[in-house]
Amino acid sequence: MAPRNNETIPVLTPYDPLDKRHLGEQVAEALLEQDIHPLPPSRFIGAGVYALYYIGDFPTYAALTERNKDGQYLCPIYVGKAVPEGARKGGQGEDVDPGNALYKRLNEHAKSIEAAANLDLADFRCRFLAVDDIWIPLAESMVIERFKPVWNCLLEGFGNHTPGRGRSSMMTPSWDWFHPGRAWAAGLQPFTRSKEQLDAEIREYLRNALL
Repeated sequence: MAPRNNETIPVLTPYDPLDKRHLGEQVAEALLEQDIHPLPPSRFIGAGVYALYYIGDFPTYAALTERNKDGQYLCPIYVGKAVPEGARKGGQGEDVDPGNALYKRLNEHAKSIEAAANLDLADFRCRFLAVDDIWIPLAESMVIERFKPVWNCLLEGFGNHTPGRGRSSMMTPSWDWFHPGRAWAAGLQPFTRSKEQLDAEIREYLRNALL
């Protein structure tokens, strides 16, 4: 039947199984199927993506603890990636040795949390997924987009490495301002908002993000 005058004809978008959003969704689901481990986990070989989960009693993160209770681990507090050394140099390919990139990164995060005066490492868990190095950045970005973890999207700086010379003129990252303790952050310029303001912002962010 011919379309009537002024009738809008819908245009169907072909399903592309290789579309990056579909790939990201598949990676997110695969990550969620991985076992939960303490932070840091036992040593292993591999590179890929990971998620950290909080289950403690820090009042600001009560909404996260509620969602992650009873072994559900539904909402990560942070999502990140760990790429092989060869990939960082542009040498991506089947011959790139993943090394212990994931374990090393998770161990670094454990040290950052241990250094924080108001966090307890025993309140954190992790899960991780080995991913082919060419897909790791895409996998990380898509998992972050899906979950919007508070340490990725609001409280920034957790994944920072120790800055180089001239750091005294830098502003303290919001993560270190709210969770003080890392030695390299001592002496940096104050963050622009108070801890009380950050506390209120985090609580509001989690209320909206976890709807």
